Amino acid sequence: MDIARKRRTGILIGTLITILIAGVMLMKLSPFEMMEDKLRDYRFKIRGAVNPPDKIVIAAIDEKSIERLGRWPWDRDKIAHLVERLTKAGAELVTFDVIYSEKEKNDPVLAGAIKDASNVLLPVVFQFERESESPATELLIDSAFFSVKNHEKFNKYTPITAKGVLMPVPELIKEAMGLGFINMFPDADGTLRWEPLVIGYKGQLYPSITLKTAITYLGIPPEKVVVDATKGIQVGKIYIPTDRWGRIFTNYYGPEQTFKHISISDILDDKIRPELLKGKIVLIGATAVGIYDLRVTPFSAAMPGVEKHASVIASILENRFLKTVSFSTDLIALLLSGTLFSIIIVRFKAVGASWFTFLFFSVIFLSAYYLFAHKGLLVNITYPSINILLIFISNTAYNYMVEERYAKRVRAMFSSYSTERVVNELIKNPDMAKIGGERREVTVLFSDIRGFTTFSEKYSPEEVVAILNEYLGAMTEVIFKWEGTLDKFIGDAIVVFWGAPLRQENHAELAVRCAINMVNRLGELQAKWKAEGRETLDMGIGINTGEVIVGNIGAEGKKMDYTVIGDNVNLGARLEALTRRYDAYILISEFTMSKIKTVVETGKLGHLSARGLEKVVVKGKKRPVGIYEVKSLSPESISVITEYAEGEVVVMKEK
Repeated sequence: MDIARKRRTGILIGTLITILIAGVMLMKLSPFEMMEDKLRDYRFKIRGAVNPPDKIVIAAIDEKSIERLGRWPWDRDKIAHLVERLTKAGAELVTFDVIYSEKEKNDPVLAGAIKDASNVLLPVVFQFERESESPATELLIDSAFFSVKNHEKFNKYTPITAKGVLMPVPELIKEAMGLGFINMFPDADGTLRWEPLVIGYKGQLYPSITLKTAITYLGIPPEKVVVDATKGIQVGKIYIPTDRWGRIFTNYYGPEQTFKHISISDILDDKIRPELLKGKIVLIGATAVGIYDLRVTPFSAAMPGVEKHASVIASILENRFLKTVSFSTDLIALLLSGTLFSIIIVRFKAVGASWFTFLFFSVIFLSAYYLFAHKGLLVNITYPSINILLIFISNTAYNYMVEERYAKRVRAMFSSYSTERVVNELIKNPDMAKIGGERREVTVLFSDIRGFTTFSEKYSPEEVVAILNEYLGAMTEVIFKWEGTLDKFIGDAIVVFWGAPLRQENHAELAVRCAINMVNRLGELQAKWKAEGRETLDMGIGINTGEVIVGNIGAEGKKMDYTVIGDNVNLGARLEALTRRYDAYILISEFTMSKIKTVVETGKLGHLSARGLEKVVVKGKKRPVGIYEVKSLSPESISVITEYAEGEVVVMKEK
């Protein structure tokens, strides 16, 4: 096998694998999606922690505090005392990651502390399994978003919607500055990667505690917060890009202890300098292992949930978001990388190909890391990586098979009498090589050169063969372009069919597209022949659709042809013969017309005219059949179908 052909085949292998992986990418299979999630986690670990804003601190319910104050949960008078201490220290905003949903005797004490502070946000928990309603549900409405833009988009992509809600006791809610939900939704592997910023409940949208904290701290009035359905959230001058369900990919600033932790016991014992709390957002949450508020994150298998809140709030305040690129961008990256790799890899031998593959992998991973760490973009590298690996393996295996394939050159020579698709189908399904075949609906195309006998008499056999080969070669390229099965050449005639051996639901459409392309290609050949001072050829095409017998017909073990037989095949031949009578390039039967009528009317088949001529009874048939002349129109024209007049049927006596 020559080098050029070997390279072309290698590129073809790479292209097919790339198309296959693109199909897998469209299906979003769980193993591949989970692999990409893990690769995103590693990007966090490689990047490491980033400096968090000092305006966020965590008042930790830690082991030290539990040892000092007793087992959790503590009496609410202690929590009230904590709020008082934070207020005294000058905390700008106090956000609880602890929900007090059951009444206790010291609720008035805590409510009083919250009222005096006037800067406390409390959490709610939405419920999704069953419908439930807190006695204080009516107090929730004040925390709903005022403005939702492009609300109709939620008809297609419904936001996360709750059936019930668990709320703090009403006495606390009435004194709080606002509410936000603290629901978390880990991925299938248990890792917390996404942060929902909105949840729907009873026709309203509500913010997360993280978003509510950022909005409140920034002093953004409610009317300046706008939910842009399925796209993002406008918070004053900050635009938060979300996915279709109002989620963001959490930009973790680092592992646990990345943000400043202050033990609650130290705050209560007045061991903390006021400047550590003054003007700060103070998140009150559990970090002790025994309280079980630990989450699996890209950085850690046991990160306190309040630390996740801190990362989300910080990313909003600093306008530092991670955004997954669109699916189309990932798909284009896959196709481009696969195509480029396929073109280059075929130029190397085994060792060089291995080094180039390693280099290509490195470029993919380094590019993805750069976009993540410096641009906040998450690109999918799983599918391009798998694609590159499969192309490398396939091309390596193919190179080892070249000599074996070369030794089977005789087989390849015989295969040239049929299409590669037929040969491949026979290899995959040996039973197809039996005598006989199966009934199947196909579309057949007959093409013949007009006046070829007269042409042959005027020129030498060598000249006739030369121009015939040029014509047949050009037509064959067109046929294969439109996935036709080339049945045979009968002198200057061509027989093609669609719908077998591989099933093609749009076989009639493919046949008509092929016929139009053949006529256009003939026009190019005619112009070329005229320029060369040679006589031009003309042709006619007949197309019919119907049930036929398709399969290997002949003498088993001696000579067989994969072909089609039946009345519908004969009708196709008769239509081709009628092109001379009607001075038409392309004639199709009413059966083919019924298959393509919709795509012609909608313009999906290009700019065409399908003109009904009349009903005819061709020789050898009794039933009349309607025929249409198909022509290609100028690009500015609108496709049109003209029906033939119902009336007299023309009976054809000639062939």
